Amino acid sequence: MTSNAWTKSLYLSAALLLSAQMASAAETIKIGVLNDQSGVFADNGGVGSVAAAKLAAEDFGGEILGQKIEIITADHQNKPDIAAATARRWIDTEGVDMITDGAASSAGFAILEVARQKNKIFTISGPGSSDFTGKSCSPISFHFNYDTYALSKLTSEAITKAGGSTWYFISADYAFGSALQRDATKFIEAAGGKVIGSSAHPLGTTDMASFLLQAQGSKAKVVGLATSGADVQTAIKQAGEFGIVEGGQQLAGLLVFITDVNALGLKATQGLQVTTSFYWDLNEETRAWTKRYFALTGGKVPSMVQAGVYSGVHHYLAAVKAAGTKDPTIVAQKMHEMKVNDMYNKDVTVRPDGRVLHTMYLVQVKKPEESAYKYDYYKVITASPGERAFRPMSEGGCPLVKG
Repeated sequence: MTSNAWTKSLYLSAALLLSAQMASAAETIKIGVLNDQSGVFADNGGVGSVAAAKLAAEDFGGEILGQKIEIITADHQNKPDIAAATARRWIDTEGVDMITDGAASSAGFAILEVARQKNKIFTISGPGSSDFTGKSCSPISFHFNYDTYALSKLTSEAITKAGGSTWYFISADYAFGSALQRDATKFIEAAGGKVIGSSAHPLGTTDMASFLLQAQGSKAKVVGLATSGADVQTAIKQAGEFGIVEGGQQLAGLLVFITDVNALGLKATQGLQVTTSFYWDLNEETRAWTKRYFALTGGKVPSMVQAGVYSGVHHYLAAVKAAGTKDPTIVAQKMHEMKVNDMYNKDVTVRPDGRVLHTMYLVQVKKPEESAYKYDYYKVITASPGERAFRPMSEGGCPLVKG
């Protein structure tokens, strides 16, 4: 065989393979869970988010419109370049119809940009920056979970009004941490408080000593942790070693997941006030769903990120079924029109900026002696409807919003 013939043969084989892949993709509804499965957010998202997506597919019998629902997954390692490259490959060559989770906000923004370019739906659950429904809003992206505005509003307002008038922040040095500190500062100041200092730590920090010493030296009444995942666990654990609370300062975790409480234990976390969009023990429906989740994960407690992935995939699939097509433009429009209904959302509105108006809960971590059974960690202090918990659409700067 001549070299030209050999080259043509290779091109033909590649074209046939791509054609087969695209034909297969046309016969399936393919959903990609793209998140952190090996780093600081693996516990609150990771493979648990994959399990949550599978539960949503199960709710529809594994297929819609005669098309099998397929869940695929990848670990972007919290690196925006890997996140973008994976999203692009999935869409261009593997026929992925929608992407969910996202993990870190920096990686989430990278996924969003690819999804915007390719006109594919992205349901955001792990990333927390309020900019996803602000300046970076998109017709094809939907924020199914907490954001930095809601986290800041409930937690920082409550603590400041209760006497925590001065704050020192230890914040993650990336998009999420800066947005969380920015939003919290606004609510602290509005409640009559003041931020007197801050430190920024890199992702995956194993030694928070220098940051905690600065916070201790500031004499602030509240040490605000504008970080999450394994980093917030490290900060809380080492704050105990430094005697932060014993010294008279209050520790405020602006994003603490139930998986963090589970990892650290009630003794280390008791009394913490936490804002969440989901708690497994809210009602009979959430408990029944959690039993199904346990079966897929070996009994691990679900976080609000994992519940948000379930909700986003469930709403997407409901919209595909209602629209009678998986065309992303039509499905996205249907997702905006339809109310979100699942095991923990009842007739919840999706705003034009992509914000899903979940009810948000301010909860307090129980003392060890108050916990009556496994994962009985929270007592609900207040429930805040989404219309009150999240930033008004008029203040977000979303270019899709007129007026």
